[in-house]
Parts: sequence; C-alpha cells; structure tokens
Amino acid sequence: MESGEPIQKSPKRMPFKRGIYILPSLFTVGSLVCGYVAILSTLKATGMDAEQGRFAFDTAAKLIGWAVLFDGLDGRIARLTNSSSDFGREFDSLADVITFGVAPAFLAYAWGVRPVEELFGTRLVQHLRDARLVITFAFVICGAARLARFNVDTGKPASDKRSFVGLPIPAAAGVIAALIHCIKWPVNEWIWSLVWLPIVAVLAWLMVSKVRYPSFKSIDLRRRRPYVAIIFIGMVVYGMWTYSESVLLAIAMTYVLSGPVSRMISKIRPHPPAPPPLPQEVHAQ
Repeated sequence: MESGEPIQKSPKRMPFKRGIYILPSLFTVGSLVCGYVAILSTLKATGMDAEQGRFAFDTAAKLIGWAVLFDGLDGRIARLTNSSSDFGREFDSLADVITFGVAPAFLAYAWGVRPVEELFGTRLVQHLRDARLVITFAFVICGAARLARFNVDTGKPASDKRSFVGLPIPAAAGVIAALIHCIKWPVNEWIWSLVWLPIVAVLAWLMVSKVRYPSFKSIDLRRRRPYVAIIFIGMVVYGMWTYSESVLLAIAMTYVLSGPVSRMISKIRPHPPAPPPLPQEVHAQ
C-alpha cells in the first residue's frame, strides 16, 4: 500500500450493531405474543366448565405475568446497550395496548363478570350488565391514555425519570393477573362481581391519575452492590417460583398501594416552615 493511499476502515461491527437494536424489540415481540396467547386462552376458558376453565384462566394470567417481565427487560436492555430508538418506543407502546390493555380487560370480563349474564329480571342486574362493559372498556381506554401521556412526558427534557405519573399499565395488568392466578376459580356468584368491578375501575382510574409511582429506571445494575442485595433477590426469586400465588399478589398489591400511601404520607407529614422574609432596606431620608 502506498503511503498516500487513504486507509479504509473495515465495517465489521455493523451487523453486531443492527443485532443490538433488534434485541430489545425481540422482548417486545415476546410480550406481544404472551398477550395474544392470553386472549386465546381466555376465549378457550369461556367455553369450559369451572373445573376446566380455571386452568385456562390461570394460564392466561401467567402469560400476562411473563409479559410484564419481558416488558421490563426490553427497556432495561435498550438502556444498558444504548440501543434505544423511536421505533422501539412506539412499537413497545402499541404492544402494551394489546398485552396490558385488551388482554387483561378481556380476562377480567370473562373471569369475574360473566356470571351476571345468567341473571334476569331485576333492574340491578341490568345496571350490572351495563357496568361490566363500561368498566372493562374503561380499563382499555385509560391504559391507552396512560401510554400516550407517558410518550409525551418522555419527550420533555425536564421530565422526572425517577417516577411515573399514574399507575403504569403493566402494573395494572399485573394486579388483575396476580389476583386471578391466586384465586384461579372463576367467579360464579354475581355478588362477587360487585367486588371485582370496583377493583378494575380503581385500577383504570389510577392509570390516568396524578399519583406518582417509582420507576426504578435510575437503578444502575452495573454498579457494585452489597452481597445482601444478592441474597434478597435470590430469596424473592425462590419465593416467586415456589409460592407464586401469594408472593406475586403481594408484590403487585404493594406496588399499587405504594403510590396512594406515599401521597397520603406527604400530605400528613408537616412541611418545614417557610423562611422569614428579608427585612426591607431602610433608605436614608
């Protein structure tokens, strides 16, 4: 090679870079597949009796739980590998509407509200029939609005990355999935539908509320941690694997209640008094 000839760089890392950008989207696809199969499993359960249907409902709830895990991994991997993209964010939001909006609303309707169809004659029953459609649809529309607001707030440079405004839609879907996974048996009395519908309605309201929830995005997994943290994480994982019904429900409910409880504590806690005003400067007459 002559000394005056320019040295060309070999583009060996281009395929690897493209793969890195695809990797977070693969987890989003996994979350979307879980939501789609959860809908199919819920639809399958509606044609079974209670004994057989509880397994199909539980399968749908587990799939939504796996989708929550995949949804948390895609964003974490995108940040760790510095491979975030506009396409990935939009794709993730569209997938969340189906996986954490439509799938849990359909599951909540089929598992906890369907017995109302077997009642006749009273005006209360008619109101329940109307309420089941309104509340389950409200869960979908509030989840979509929550995602739209999140996308808008994320684009603002002054947005606080340490907390979410409103309950994240994966957490709301996780509560429905955890409750169904814990109870398993579908609701067979209309009186329990009166308990189930307000739970779904509260979750829908929390998603569009101004209540703040921790985001855990500021946690740097690459930093050194004390060995006690590893022991704690191991115990939590073991508990989720062995006692998944109670542990997952406790985690889901703790996170959902953390927002309102923190807001109540901040209102009750006395605020420090305002500093006294500075004395006005006396001007010479």
